[in-house]
Amino acid sequence: MIKKTFCFSNPAYLSMHNAQLVIKLPEVEKATNLSEEFKKANEVTRPIEDIGVLVLDHKQITITQGALEALLENNCAVITCDSSHMPVGLLLPLAGNTTQSERFRDQLDASLPLRKQLWQQTMQYKIRNQAAVLAQWSNAETKCMQIWANDVRSGDPDNLEARAAVYYWKHLFGQHIEGFIRDREGIAPNNLLNYGYAILRAVVARSLVASGLLPTLGIHHHNRYNAYCLADDIMEPYRPYVDHLVYDITEQYGVDAELSKDIKAELLSIPTLDVVIGSKRSPLMVAVSQTTASLYKCFSGELRKIAYPEMS
Repeated sequence: MIKKTFCFSNPAYLSMHNAQLVIKLPEVEKATNLSEEFKKANEVTRPIEDIGVLVLDHKQITITQGALEALLENNCAVITCDSSHMPVGLLLPLAGNTTQSERFRDQLDASLPLRKQLWQQTMQYKIRNQAAVLAQWSNAETKCMQIWANDVRSGDPDNLEARAAVYYWKHLFGQHIEGFIRDREGIAPNNLLNYGYAILRAVVARSLVASGLLPTLGIHHHNRYNAYCLADDIMEPYRPYVDHLVYDITEQYGVDAELSKDIKAELLSIPTLDVVIGSKRSPLMVAVSQTTASLYKCFSGELRKIAYPEMS
């Protein structure tokens, strides 16, 4: 079953009762001219077990410890946003698998050659998926990207990922914005990409925990200040799905679109995007679970290849 994504962008009281997330509106709760029956009728409840990602995007949201505990016990990723509505925090359960310590050990014992081979696969899929996005949304030649993908060696010592990225961004949004550069602090639509990647990162980190892996210990990324290096590694081939969605959004709202309520709603659909792995179609959140499960099998020696998505 596909888990749901909930985003709260207005004041709210969130609590837990009978395994349900109880949602109340402060203005209703504080009103003295309303009956208790009316207030009760305006409560909304949702099964906590159905929630995969919860986004808290308002300073006047109150959530109880009981609700947080229940959400984490059900492996929900809780995202908090800042005053500009950009995700700044991610809360995940400490343990998401019954054989946690064994899986940690397999991950920690993974050899350098294995990690380099896994990074090679990761970059090959990412570049090919970027080429598929370019082929749909631009007139740019993509044969060079296919060649770069095929030429990626173990560990990508030639940094073909960077070469492909320069070409990709130049011809994707660069065809509408002269000199466009993918930069977290850059001009729009970098703001939309940032939001979309944050949602994707939460989905991947959540699945890594469910697979009994440490999101901190990457196969390639090793930033000492980054608590989600492995999530940043594994999400790479999925980024083009976000790029595809963001480009579609800019076609509707313009390349300089602000992060409005309607646009956020579209970006929050990322976990339900159609993804194909091995000719089988599934929602992105389900596909990511396949990917992280296969990653653990690579660490344990059962597999030599990660199950990544392929865009057509």
